[in-house]
Amino acid sequence: MKTQVFLITPPFTQLNTPYPATAYIKGFLNTKNISATQADLGIEVILKLFSKEGLENLFQVQSLNFKDSDQIISDNSTRIIALQDEYIKTIDSVIAFLQGKNPTLALQICQEDYLPEASRFAQLEELDWAFGTMGTQDKAKHLATLYLEDISDFIVECVDANFGFSRYAERLGRSANSFDELYNALQQEPTYIDEILILLLKERIETIQPELFLISVPFPGNLYAAFRSAQWVKKHHPNIKISMGGGFPNTELRSLSDPRVFEFFDYITLDDGELPVELLNSKIQIPNSNEFKRTFLLENGKVVYKNNSTRSDYKQSEVGTPDYSDLLLDKYISVIEIVNPMHRMWSDGRWNKLTMAHGCYWGKCTFCDISLDYIKIYEPIAASLLCDRMEEMIAQTGQNGFHYVDEAAPPALMRALALEILRRKLSVTWWTNIRFEKSFTQDLCLLLKASGCIAVSGGLEVASDRLLKLIDKGVTVEQVAKVTRNFTEAGIMVHAYLMYGYPTQTVQETVDSLEMVRQLFEVGVLQSGFWHQFAMTAHSPVGMDPEKFGVVKETETIGTFANNDINYRDKTGIDHDQFSFGLKKSLFNFMHGICFDYELQEWFDFKIPKTKIHPDFIGNALEEEEDFNIKPTAKIVWLGGKPLIEHFTKSKKGNSWEMMKLTFHDKKESFSIQTGKNEGEWLVRLLNKIAVSKAKIYSFQEIKSDFETHLEDFELFWFSKPVVTLREFGLLVL
Repeated sequence: MKTQVFLITPPFTQLNTPYPATAYIKGFLNTKNISATQADLGIEVILKLFSKEGLENLFQVQSLNFKDSDQIISDNSTRIIALQDEYIKTIDSVIAFLQGKNPTLALQICQEDYLPEASRFAQLEELDWAFGTMGTQDKAKHLATLYLEDISDFIVECVDANFGFSRYAERLGRSANSFDELYNALQQEPTYIDEILILLLKERIETIQPELFLISVPFPGNLYAAFRSAQWVKKHHPNIKISMGGGFPNTELRSLSDPRVFEFFDYITLDDGELPVELLNSKIQIPNSNEFKRTFLLENGKVVYKNNSTRSDYKQSEVGTPDYSDLLLDKYISVIEIVNPMHRMWSDGRWNKLTMAHGCYWGKCTFCDISLDYIKIYEPIAASLLCDRMEEMIAQTGQNGFHYVDEAAPPALMRALALEILRRKLSVTWWTNIRFEKSFTQDLCLLLKASGCIAVSGGLEVASDRLLKLIDKGVTVEQVAKVTRNFTEAGIMVHAYLMYGYPTQTVQETVDSLEMVRQLFEVGVLQSGFWHQFAMTAHSPVGMDPEKFGVVKETETIGTFANNDINYRDKTGIDHDQFSFGLKKSLFNFMHGICFDYELQEWFDFKIPKTKIHPDFIGNALEEEEDFNIKPTAKIVWLGGKPLIEHFTKSKKGNSWEMMKLTFHDKKESFSIQTGKNEGEWLVRLLNKIAVSKAKIYSFQEIKSDFETHLEDFELFWFSKPVVTLREFGLLVL
């Protein structure tokens, strides 16, 4: 007997690409021959809502809601109601355009007399300069996004206050120590958005008839819809077992004790889902089985946590390839909300999601949940297996863009992956999250670029060496500058996560941190960034030992529902909130290459101290002596092609000797080098041996030894003009 499993991501995550958790679990279930169907109800609800029929219903609901009400409607919503026919007329065409199916509409949208405009379009005058260099398609995407956001504002004001494109009723899931507010919300009549969700869910449940219903909750903004979905299934199909897993329970529900949660769910599993789900499936087939892995359930009216299975979690090589079948991959919509280039990548285009390594190879940052298994247990995946999975996913989805969703991708594995991609001649585009560590040399960045890497994001956090040491980040600001320079010069975009308000951070350090960021943008080694305010979490070193970091917990009570974010008081007494607007506004301008000459004081409406950072700190850090030392173990790789060879004789003062001219053609240009005949013949043999398409990779020592068996003075040859030229065109030392 086979169990039928149904997996969903409830509303809402992203509009442009499915959240990968269900695809990961479905890929694993395939390896166990367990039949599974998945759905992203987030995109399905959006498409139902943002359609001609959906908007007709929406305006009717609003009209009924306000029929006998004294509630005042804003001028903005009044305008949208007056223009409802225009919204209903254009919505299907706009959604098709954002799905990539109606590209010619861009011309009409850009004329700015096609879409009805409400308050969001007021931003346009401010952003005209930012979009001046954008193509028609991008500008039209941005205008279409503003149009959808106008409708969203109308929904929030007049139909469902909890609505948001990438989150739904997020406030009910954020730091909800008590289940009371969420539980009370679930006792209310379903909202208009709830009704759309339930309609879609009903159709799926009746078609699939699952025995096990798995709900992935990655974020607080999915939590309410997850409970609404579970509530409907419990009421109408009480025989179906329901389980919750994902990022939210993994971090927030580790001390869950409220039995009311199990009026909705039978099980809640933590951390890696593969083995827990397999055991739940076994439980359905053999009801008296009592083996569980990291699972909460209700016994005798009390919440119990069972982790009695002696089986080990699956290795990453055993979990299978993520399977995106059943998901409506051609229906996702690409939006351009803001001009931040990295946020643009998150929301524009569809990405296949993969992981290079489970956990984090560094695993020391004091603000991070390093005590939890998803960070703590580090397990990399072999580059050959990663490429196998990439090829499988390309065949299945038709998409060759990959977002590696690692906590921090390991440089050695990134190198191995890049070499394998190039060896297999795969044409792919990929990006990932990294640590700015010195392993990212100029040549490694060139290799990553050649393999299709277009962007990296990494935590600079607080741009202060004292605080970076306190965070145990393992980098310095100077090092970050050099690494970001290496990526930028290779043509890879760099996004930095920035933090303010870290425990014991002084006002002076915040100002100095901003100055460092200003300089990184001014010299052009950083293209994108985002400031986050420090949040203390229960599973981080700061949360577990706050005294050590100069902060005091404001409450010691552990709630019965979600427990992760901790309210605290910094002993410095500084109000870090006041910096938020100025930091973000300055960054917005720096990202567009302007306002570098502003005094830092101009970004704040309160007095700040002058920066103590030298105005050329970053510039000076980048002026370094060239390092001629190459480790004997360094790998040598040639990215270029085979040269065209010409022999000629050179004469001088009665002496003549044979020479070789090697002409190379790369994608952009052609270039030539000249060497003596013997050196030239050896070089041609070498380039063939170390070509990136070859399986064996040679070390610098092996190449040196080979040269010295045939010729003399390797160092003189290696640092000669011909080889230096080759170093500029793809002869890499890794």
